[in-house]
Amino acid sequence: MTQDFNTARAILEANDRGGYTVPNGRVYPFQWNWDSAFVALGFDTFDRDRAWIEIESLFRAQWPGGFVPHIVFWQEDEGYFPGPGVWDSGRTPPTSGITQPPVAATIVRKLWESALAAGQADAYQARAEALFDGLLAWHRWFADHRDPGGHGVVVAMHPWETGRDNSPEWDAPGESIDVSNVGDYVRRDTGHLDAKMRPTKLEYDRYLALVQFGRAAGWDHPAIARSNPFQVADVGMSMILLRANRDLLALAQALGRDGDEIAAWIARAEAGIHYLWDGERRTWCSRDLRTGRSSGYVTSASFLSFYAGLRDPQSDEAMLAHFDRIAGRVRYMVPSLDPDDPGFQMIRYWRGPVWAVVNWMIGHGLAEAGHRARAERVRSDTLALIRDTGFYEAFSPLDGSGSGGDDFSWTAAIALAWQTPG
Repeated sequence: MTQDFNTARAILEANDRGGYTVPNGRVYPFQWNWDSAFVALGFDTFDRDRAWIEIESLFRAQWPGGFVPHIVFWQEDEGYFPGPGVWDSGRTPPTSGITQPPVAATIVRKLWESALAAGQADAYQARAEALFDGLLAWHRWFADHRDPGGHGVVVAMHPWETGRDNSPEWDAPGESIDVSNVGDYVRRDTGHLDAKMRPTKLEYDRYLALVQFGRAAGWDHPAIARSNPFQVADVGMSMILLRANRDLLALAQALGRDGDEIAAWIARAEAGIHYLWDGERRTWCSRDLRTGRSSGYVTSASFLSFYAGLRDPQSDEAMLAHFDRIAGRVRYMVPSLDPDDPGFQMIRYWRGPVWAVVNWMIGHGLAEAGHRARAERVRSDTLALIRDTGFYEAFSPLDGSGSGGDDFSWTAAIALAWQTPG
């Protein structure tokens, strides 16, 4: 059934909880970090003030030291697991103790430029200044606590931090996680969704063991970074942060703020991010810090190098060759895992399905790098999936069937933001 894009606005309004938006009320009843950033893109197409409020509500939960959590528990929901009592962060409002991909600076820049284009700079100047300060503190937290090797990358301490929860990139690094004391628990996700779409029990055991490790450390992030059993330089977060720092620098310049610190972070990443290039597989991918091994996987995150603003003829040629090969294997781009990989599963979360928000980043990156036809393929495939299937969390790249939750906020937001080229 063809979907009316007016439905996208209705989904955002239905998932609005008065200042923050839930991804999907049945499965994810709280505020998620990078979800809210993308949601703001959608709100900005019809309610500029509400778009700003979405980001501002997230930053009201920022910790001292700059950390921004991946979940904010604004209200009780006893049916969700793991809830605030499991995280035990000691914060008000209650939050999780891990972060998520730092896409917010990129979105705030877009919101600011949208306000400028509408002649409303005066109305949003003070709000942009306040968000800039929060974003700067968060990016400084990444630089200080998540880049021990000085490569300009982001070292994830939990698969949930990457936003790509069960990517096969985390399988080998997760083998050393002790799950013997996890205990019994009841998952909410598999109570609402088909288990074959979701992470396995072993994967979930590992997720909870890492939560227990962080909680036992009192969510002391420097201490966790020194001894956490999972430490992976994530290609997705690293590319997103590099792009976000470029956008934060542009904001600094627009607001008349000092950008030297941000420029130094960008220079460090441009000099060191090749640490994530796998010369044998000829792809950008994550690397396990504890073993030094590259994952070797071609995932949708691998194509974020264009979004990050990296320009290298050899690596670009290799990634475009991967893109074209994969485009010939699937009906809809971009699958979250190479369909030629033996572990590819077309509807299991981050082991195959297409995600609209990742496509939005890939598409914009390809367009900015001058690869317009490939960018348009990504954009048109994404909109076709939404029109023909609905506003699902993710989609099969082979037949377009929906995966995960329906009436999903960030999918609706991308539909609104991406109805026209550019």
